[in-house]
Parts: sequence; C-alpha cells; structure tokens
Amino acid sequence: MSSKKRVALLGSTGSIGTQALEVMRNHDDRFEVEVLTAQNNVDLLIQQAIEFTPNAVVIANESHYKKLKTALDPHYIKVYAGEKALAQVVEMDTIDVVLTALVGYSGLLPTISAINAGKQIALANKETLVVAGELITQLAREKGVNIYPVDSEHSAIFQCLVGEFHNPIEKLILTASGGPFRGRDSASLQDVTKEQALKHPNWDMGAKITIDSASMMNKGLEVIEAKWLFGVRPDQIEVVVHPQSIVHSLIQFEDGSIKAQLGLPDMRIPIQFALSYPDRLVSDFPRFDFMQYPSLDFEKPDLKTFRNLQLAFDALERGGNAPCVLNAANEVVVAAFLQDQVGFLEMSDIIAKAMEKVEFVSHPALQDFVDTDKKARIVTEEIIKFKK
Repeated sequence: MSSKKRVALLGSTGSIGTQALEVMRNHDDRFEVEVLTAQNNVDLLIQQAIEFTPNAVVIANESHYKKLKTALDPHYIKVYAGEKALAQVVEMDTIDVVLTALVGYSGLLPTISAINAGKQIALANKETLVVAGELITQLAREKGVNIYPVDSEHSAIFQCLVGEFHNPIEKLILTASGGPFRGRDSASLQDVTKEQALKHPNWDMGAKITIDSASMMNKGLEVIEAKWLFGVRPDQIEVVVHPQSIVHSLIQFEDGSIKAQLGLPDMRIPIQFALSYPDRLVSDFPRFDFMQYPSLDFEKPDLKTFRNLQLAFDALERGGNAPCVLNAANEVVVAAFLQDQVGFLEMSDIIAKAMEKVEFVSHPALQDFVDTDKKARIVTEEIIKFKK
C-alpha cells in the first residue's frame, strides 16, 4: 500500500487545478497524482499527464478523445472521455482523496459518486453544496466521508475550528474583497465591460468566479456553502467587505471570543491544507508582513447595488430547490455577460425573475435537482432572449 496520499484532481487545467498540481509537485513525497480530468483544454491535460503519469485521465469533451489517446498511449496512461466517465473514474480503488475543482453544476454528480465510493473530498466546487447541500452532507455522514473546504474563506473557518469542534459557533463572518467595483453605485455600473469586471484587485481566478466576485454572487454562494459545511443557520452568517483580503474569515464563539485566519491572498495555502490535514506542510509561499499593511478596513456590503448577495440569502432562507435555481440562472447569465449579451446589473434582474418562474420544490431528491437545473437554465435563456 502506498504511503503517499493518492489524489484524483477533477478540473486539473483550471486555476485551482494548476495550483493544486504545484502543491503536489513541491511535495511529491506526500502526494501521488492518480487521476487528472479536464473539460476542453486537452493540450494542457496532455502536458500534465506526461509530467505526473497518473493512472488515468478523463476529457469530458469527447471530441478531444482521439488526440488525448494518441498522445498518452506511449506513456501507458488509461484514457477515458465523457461526463459518465468523469463520474465513474472517482470510484477507483487506488484513490484516497478527490479534489473537485470543476466549475459550477458540473461538479455535483462526480462528487456524489466519489462520496458513494467512500473517498475523502477536498471541495473547491462550492456549487455542489449550493445546489444540493442537504443531500451531500447527509450522504457524507452516512458514508463516513470528510469534506475538506478549499475555498479560502471556508478553509479559514475550518482552520479556526481546529481544536474547537466541541464548542458551538455563535456566528460565522465571511470576508469579501468587494471586487473591482467596491464603493460604486448602480448608476456607475450601468455600462461596465467584462474586461473591467475581470480585473480582480487581489485574486487570480478563472473567468466565471471572477465575474461572480465582481457581482458579489461568489460571496452569496459561499454563504450557502458555509451553512452546509458548518451546520449553522442563515442568521448566524454575516458578510463583511474587507478590501485587503488578508483576514480570510472569522468565527465568533458563545463567549464572545473571535478567531480569525490571516495571510496573503494565495489559494495554494488552503489547497495544501485541505490535502495535508491534519498536518501543515512547509512552503516557500510569500509571508504576510504587518508593516506592509498598517491598517485593515472593514465595511458593510451594499446589498442594494450588489443584489446577488441578497438573492443568495433569500434562496438560502427559502431552502428546497431555490439555491439550485439561483446557481443555474447565475451560470447562464455569467456566460451571457461574458459574451456581451446582457449588462452587468441585468444579471441580478434576470436571476430574480428566474427564481420567480421556476417551480419551487420544498424537499427535493437528486432527480429534482437535476430537473431543476435543466429547467432553470431554459427559463433563464428565455428571459435573456426576451430582453433583446
């Protein structure tokens, strides 16, 4: 039996995936890459597979299968293609932990398959818990599977909870950078471009999550994720805008004490902690210097201008399939915004309308989530077409 932790990395060519591979490259005595997967970026997947020699690779877009197969045949690496293969490969006996770094709803079914197979989860795909948080957490409990958060905010909370799991949480405080449009009002956001929205002041992320950060939807999704990860009520979650992104999140306990986790904005730290827990591994990442940050600022979020955060709280309060509708509608409008089909502020209007139009299911099963996601996408696309 291997002494190394064997990792299946779902979404290896994205921002989180490439940083995860950097972590594993720097600690090749601790980690072994067992599976790599990608949606479309077959060229980078080939490079990664040749370097890390995993047991298997999967390309979700089947049109790239032949190119991938031809390139990796000489390296004796198994090659699969398609969405079903993605959900099946995580069941391999040789996998210890599955790091899900897929974008959006696509992470749901592979994560469910991994949990059913008893694999530990390092979760970078917040949408899995947004869409089906109750189902996922219940299944994880039944299978004895731990879910280690990779998002910097949830990792911060998890790190603050180490040694405190027996102490009830009074309040979670999630910090938000405020994105590139912090402090601006609705009038000034009418004509912002995707290029402006993609310029995050602190974090280097993929296009979808960067737009979500600019619209505050990312923080809304994180609120929903936090509810399920840490078993708190919606009214126990607070969001505070912190433009420096040094305090990654905080916990307030019943005695009034607050614990925070701090550090420079660097996703490699929460990735490494999720993979190495309970150990902390040596790193050469840049260190935080208080003298470089003589003051740290905190502000209330503007829920009127950045409506997405309020929509997320509303969906969480309503429960059922409402967060699933929110997520699906958001994925559609973000794609439309990136294609210059809708305006920045219009995204919130469209999401709100989709949440009104899609039938509410109070106690959804897995098939209800699948159906809701499909219906919400169709409804959202129809709203966008009507607006043109």
